[in-house]
Amino acid sequence: MQKSELLARYDREQRIELRLPGMVYEQAGRVLRDTSLEEGAGFIDYAWLDAGCADAEIEAQVAHYAALGLPFTWKVYDHDQPADLRRRLARRGFTTGQPEALLILDLHTSGEGTALPAPDSRPQATSSQAGADGMVLQEVTDAAGLEDILHLEDLVWQTPHQGLRQHLLILLETSPDRLSLFAVRRSGQVIAAAWTLYSPGSQFARLLGGATLPDYRRGGCYTALLAARLEQARQRGLRFLCVDASPMSQPLLEKRGFECLGFSTRCRWTPLNH
Repeated sequence: MQKSELLARYDREQRIELRLPGMVYEQAGRVLRDTSLEEGAGFIDYAWLDAGCADAEIEAQVAHYAALGLPFTWKVYDHDQPADLRRRLARRGFTTGQPEALLILDLHTSGEGTALPAPDSRPQATSSQAGADGMVLQEVTDAAGLEDILHLEDLVWQTPHQGLRQHLLILLETSPDRLSLFAVRRSGQVIAAAWTLYSPGSQFARLLGGATLPDYRRGGCYTALLAARLEQARQRGLRFLCVDASPMSQPLLEKRGFECLGFSTRCRWTPLNH
């Protein structure tokens, strides 16, 4: 599949048609947005813009969320139009994050785990048998296990994840088939975790949340979590894995067959009184 075709399919299935529980979706002019009152934030999913209308549409979204008193994020991809959309948002007062690489793995052409090391070099994917150094990889299916994962995320990133907590709890409670959580434990403690989001009608599985405590990095946890999620996506009959990768994760994933289709940047607007 050509890069342009794959990007168009990604936009359609993961941006335009994607609907998540707990979000209010609406198309306003040339912009598709969603708002979570639980999390107290909005998100621009997609926009059909050009140089002639971009500034007016940006102003309309700022006015909308200013009236609600909510912050919102506009995630801009390299292929979004107009080409200077990031600069226009920054000029309007949006703060921009670090670029993330959009990586996609085509499971139809990648082979059966050809980029992954042998199983005996990874924590074992079982709840009853310990792997290397007593590490066990488990699929998490309850709220208590989710809280353990979120505690790990807070420790690794040194920031609270209340919005993420609400989002994942809603998915776990209302649409458990759309969320798969995996954790690596050692002596009962979660030392690494990651999850996958599935979308009805989409052939993409989105990989999220990869985090490992510093003392356990380079010990096979990352590879084990990736292998477990890759195998589950295969079993579900999906074709693509997609991930927004940090500079640390990008080379690791590219070694395992993921292709970089460009970069995205999160641009965030916050009301003055927030």
